Amino acid sequence: MKPHSFYTSIISKFIFPLHEWLKKHNTVQVKNSMEESQWWSQERLQAFQVERLQALIKTCRVNVPYYQKIFQELNIDESDFTSLNDLQKLPFLNKERIRTNIDALKSVTANDLSRFNTGGSSGEPLIFFIGKERVSHDVAAKWRATRWWDVDLGDKEIVLWGSPIELGTQDYVRLLRDKLIRTQLLSAFELNDSKIKSFLHTIQATRPAMLFGYPSVISMIAEYADKHQINMKNLGIKVAFVTSERLYDYQRSQIESTFNCPVANGYGGRDAGFIAHQCPEGSMHITAEDIIVEIIDEDGHILPMGEQGEIVVTHLATSDFPFIRYRTGDVASLTDKKCACGRSLPVLKDLQGRTTDFIYASDGTAMHGLSLIYILRDIVGVSHFKIIQNSLKALHVQVVKNNVYQESDTQSIIEQLQQRLGKDVEVSVEFLQEIPAEASGKYRYVINKMSQ
Repeated sequence: MKPHSFYTSIISKFIFPLHEWLKKHNTVQVKNSMEESQWWSQERLQAFQVERLQALIKTCRVNVPYYQKIFQELNIDESDFTSLNDLQKLPFLNKERIRTNIDALKSVTANDLSRFNTGGSSGEPLIFFIGKERVSHDVAAKWRATRWWDVDLGDKEIVLWGSPIELGTQDYVRLLRDKLIRTQLLSAFELNDSKIKSFLHTIQATRPAMLFGYPSVISMIAEYADKHQINMKNLGIKVAFVTSERLYDYQRSQIESTFNCPVANGYGGRDAGFIAHQCPEGSMHITAEDIIVEIIDEDGHILPMGEQGEIVVTHLATSDFPFIRYRTGDVASLTDKKCACGRSLPVLKDLQGRTTDFIYASDGTAMHGLSLIYILRDIVGVSHFKIIQNSLKALHVQVVKNNVYQESDTQSIIEQLQQRLGKDVEVSVEFLQEIPAEASGKYRYVINKMSQ
């Protein structure tokens, strides 16, 4: 990396490491190790993965009730895992298995677990837990990938985000941290002309080194800037990091043209971890020190290199709550083509990640689909759901309810959706035994039929 400002150096070398140490995270050591291991040979990297896999298997066999039972039934232990292919001896993990075995998946030695939940690509709520080891490794992986683009912690950053986890837990410590590392968070849920204009003015005034957020949101803001002849090209933005949705070519072109900077795509999730990130040469490098990726067909068989199928992830830093052979539901392929950047980290190709539609309020305000997803996701009586917008005045919600669903939940759904979209929006709720997948085999939790 090129030398950075004195302030950025202080933050990245002293202030943030102190912050992580106080939280009992070993993020700095992990990041430093990753910056060395990314240049290892493929053979050395794979040997390291096997070593870590054996350690994870041993920990699970000893401390995790769910896997204790599996290893006993299969009559295997860590000595049976001498290559990455040996992962195929274990069953897949999916959302339903996690739900059914949530307590058995916790290590008996785990302390200070953090509870997380995610809607998933089907809108199906998933609750899981993350320990300090996992947090340290995920933050380190993101930090390393950020530095690929000649930016670092302490450089000015504008974050266009919308999850209540980021917007609802801004306690004093987090606010102080964000101020120190010069990260400014802007809510990306409701996007009317006034808010988009204010975002653009904030970006102009801040002159950030990097943008971070949903590709759909950043591209929409960029389109507005072009339409209204607001010049965003000379702000010194070095890179726009996008994640959480599928990045389309037209979005990349729009962002790169408007902000005069490259777009770096990131792939992962709270459940599966920080899986892959794009380098300046264009490759989506897998965080191989922590993540083993398998590509499978519909029957669960491993596909050859280059063939497209479902992404299955084993996160090697999840000994407190293991994610082993976790089915993501997303589609991609692996390639053995070496990247021009020189890193030996394996590469994902043809990534088909999550797609989130926008929903429009009755007054025409564009709202990110996630702003409605959280309403349904947080109702414990809802097992599955899909939100369908037919017009500015009509919204249809499909719900698969469980045995704790209450009649009052229906009214709560209607009222909360109307609060966001407008009191004059007719919200209908339909109860189904099952919500079928799309023709593609993928599930979509938000569908805007107005744009089809």
